[in-house]
Amino acid sequence: MPDDASTSAGSGPSCPLPLRVHETIQMAHGGGGRLMRDLIETVFKRAFMNPALARSHDSAVLAAPAGRLAFTTDSYVVSPLVFPGGDIGKLAVCGTLNDLAMAGAAPLALSAGFILEEGFPLEHLARIVESMQAAAAAAGVAIVTGDTKVVDRGKGDGVFINTAGIGAVPDGVDVGPHRVQPGDVVVLSGDVGRHGVAILSVREGLGFETSIESDCADLSPLVARLTAAGIELHCLRDLTRGGLASALNEIALDGQVEIALDERAIPVSEAVAAASELLGLDPLHVANEGRMIAIVPATEADRVLAAWRGHPAAPDPGVIGRVTGRDHPRVLLLNRLGGTRILDLLSGEQLPRIC
Repeated sequence: MPDDASTSAGSGPSCPLPLRVHETIQMAHGGGGRLMRDLIETVFKRAFMNPALARSHDSAVLAAPAGRLAFTTDSYVVSPLVFPGGDIGKLAVCGTLNDLAMAGAAPLALSAGFILEEGFPLEHLARIVESMQAAAAAAGVAIVTGDTKVVDRGKGDGVFINTAGIGAVPDGVDVGPHRVQPGDVVVLSGDVGRHGVAILSVREGLGFETSIESDCADLSPLVARLTAAGIELHCLRDLTRGGLASALNEIALDGQVEIALDERAIPVSEAVAAASELLGLDPLHVANEGRMIAIVPATEADRVLAAWRGHPAAPDPGVIGRVTGRDHPRVLLLNRLGGTRILDLLSGEQLPRIC
């Protein structure tokens, strides 16, 4: 037998070590061996490093604050992975921060789980991870633990991300549909429909005269302003899949109340309105990733507007409706022509893979 790379004097045949430098995800990156450790060390730990993560153990050990904790989890499968105004990494962090914020909680820590498709470029993964870290750092929160799995080529779509978060709920804060009462008002933080239209414009290759960017943003600073001001909060909700219409219908059904909206008070940008008309969409049902509503006693409305005014995540805050009773759990919309219709939940999926 010739003396080559597979043999050595006196040792017989041997198997060469697998390559450790790759430009794309390999199945071995999820196999628990050298490549997986390299991926964790050079991509994830390099971006996310913090004291809890540095322990490199099966669980992150955190100091527990006194009082109540909020806990949430969400998964992200958006297509395309990068869109005007954000990417799947920023979306995953902001989405989980926002879910914590809607419970009135200040974020404490996040986790991140990745399902990677074989062949996904490592350069793209690094950019997504860096985007996640930038969003987390801006919010003053650490990604302290995570997981990585790899699936065969063609059995994923590049990358899917799951994030979970825990946060501390201040004393005296109790928000949810159970607290909504007739006479409350609905305050909206800004214009609606941007995220869904931005995603669709890129996905379908639509060229609009005006660039439409997603509203993807961390909403926890808006909630922190409300709690710091001591405003009485009955319910908070971020507007995601199904848009403003779905969020309010969920609250109406869970809280057993009727909510009446004034369409003229709901801001929709000219670009989003034009694109929605062209595509046959209702902006009130289109997804958002950086808008929220606060349902508060009518006497607190002006204080909410004052707390939000001037913050970039609340570009056009205003009162858009009122809780009118308990006889019929539903959402009514007074349209621009003076007529009233029921604003119902969608019966199907308007825009799949939106978050």
